[in-house]
Amino acid sequence: MNPAINSEWAECAIAMAILAPLVGAIGIQLTGRWPNVRETVTMISAFTAFYFVQSLLPMVYGTPIDTLMPSNGAGPIEYVAIKNVLPNVDLAFQVEPLGMLYALVAAGLWIPTSLYAVGYMRGHDEDNQTRFFTCFALAIFAALGIAFSKNLFTLFLFYEILTFSTYPLVTHYGDEEAKRAGRIYMGILVTTSVAFLLFAVLLTLNFADTLDFKPGGILNGKVDGITVPILLGLFAFGTGKAALMPFHKWLPNAMVAPTPVSALLHAVAIVKAGVFTVLKVIVYIFGIDFLTTTNASEWLMWVAAFTLMSSSIIALTKDNLKARLAYSTISQLAYITLGAAIATKAAIAGAAMHIAMHAVGKITLFFCAGAIYVALHKKYISQMNGIGRKMPFTISAFFLGSICIIGLPPMGGSWSKWYLCLGSLDAGHTVFVFVLMISSLLSIGYLMPVVVRAFFFEPDPDDHHGHDDHGHAGTTQGQEKTGFWANIQEAPALCVGPLCLTAVGCVALFFFAPAIFDLVKTITGVN
Repeated sequence: MNPAINSEWAECAIAMAILAPLVGAIGIQLTGRWPNVRETVTMISAFTAFYFVQSLLPMVYGTPIDTLMPSNGAGPIEYVAIKNVLPNVDLAFQVEPLGMLYALVAAGLWIPTSLYAVGYMRGHDEDNQTRFFTCFALAIFAALGIAFSKNLFTLFLFYEILTFSTYPLVTHYGDEEAKRAGRIYMGILVTTSVAFLLFAVLLTLNFADTLDFKPGGILNGKVDGITVPILLGLFAFGTGKAALMPFHKWLPNAMVAPTPVSALLHAVAIVKAGVFTVLKVIVYIFGIDFLTTTNASEWLMWVAAFTLMSSSIIALTKDNLKARLAYSTISQLAYITLGAAIATKAAIAGAAMHIAMHAVGKITLFFCAGAIYVALHKKYISQMNGIGRKMPFTISAFFLGSICIIGLPPMGGSWSKWYLCLGSLDAGHTVFVFVLMISSLLSIGYLMPVVVRAFFFEPDPDDHHGHDDHGHAGTTQGQEKTGFWANIQEAPALCVGPLCLTAVGCVALFFFAPAIFDLVKTITGVN
């Protein structure tokens, strides 16, 4: 056992990390009449959750997976909340490398997202802000429960909590468009989880007599033949948050929500919960060796490749910036599902790394989209000619986030895509290397026009410089400034600061990628 592992502290840290957002949600609700206090509670909760999550990292890093997840008995980093909810099934949590990575992403990005949300919600004078911050905290509570789940029962429970806690966020505006988006959101996610995912969980319990996640999986020798790809299909399509086609429509429709919600959907919690679930099921329920031997996941590779390519092409046709980013997300999620389905060690490592790389890159892009809307009230790409002169920090951050999503050095996304390509070659699936490369070229086509228009096109003749539609000052204040700052019209500092921070994070991930690889490689045995 790693001498750095303190089992008593680990148990406490798991419980505190998961409960911090829940307690925070209660505190936010109680202090809602005092906005400054409410948002202080939000930030304290975010920092508390992140502190306890990161405190578990030294115990996991470099520890053999068989030590963290022994075949018999409890692991050293484990917390059982309720014993024997069902026969052989507990409500229990444990920490392993894949869950550790997702927890760091969710808890870590909650901090800049909360700061950004304060600036956005106040700058845009949104209603129902207390409900917004309460549901946001509940979503992080659910995401951390998913990250640290010890078995499929715990994961499914928190997966459903995540769905229901985010419904009020999707329908935040309360108009007919928001209500329609909410119906699609709940209709697809609840239907797929009940009709497919729950059925898959029950079948797994019947076949394996356990739902615990184990290195190498629990189904080898328990199922065979056509049952394996059918069961995999139930898991893949039952995890609607992974947005595999044809169960992807909820994601672009949910873009009617405020931009901080879009950031939550696309980067921090919801979609990452989907692809994390697919990846965790393939690694710890089926086992990559079992899938490779049976070829049961080959069909899923092609579904992921189709989703990846078609959503990239659709993104090219969208003029609404958030809609374009939504279809980009569907494409990037398919990268992770494709890597999981290829099921080689390098592909699994690349898929796990892409959870973090895409999260930081995409949250930067959505932060920028929201900042543009708050400052200039523009949401269509065709309206963004010359705005880089008014918003140089925002558009520069958008450029860095785009390069990360495209997968070019020196951005973190280049590493995850590199390992996905290596994994495809290891499996003998050269065709998917070309799929990944073509998709990256398409991502250049749908992201770079925003930067080019903003920095190199002349502003539209009817683009005024006074007050925008939300009363933010333009030239009136600018006349009091000189030089570089004279024409600057950025969003509030609480919007611009977080997007600059996450843009820098896109670069930092390039240099921290080896450490991330060292964390996730233990689940696959990559040297």
